[in-house]
Amino acid sequence: MKTTNLITVLEVTGSALAIIYALLIASNTGNEIVGFTLLLISAALFAGWGFLDKRWAFFSLQFFYAASAIIGLVRWA
Repeated sequence: MKTTNLITVLEVTGSALAIIYALLIASNTGNEIVGFTLLLISAALFAGWGFLDKRWAFFSLQFFYAASAIIGLVRWA
């Protein structure tokens, strides 16, 4: 797979998971574990995108999103 195609897959998948995460958390329907798991996966996908595309500030930001996902998982578990 070409790098540009991989970047697109990481970007689109990460964005879709982040949207679902936000909706699950905002809905307050008891799906927090699923939501924070999706946030963690989204952060990993976005980190891959940031790394491949050499977007270092965006890449670094994903560590904070991953940390907030882990905090959410621990808090809601």
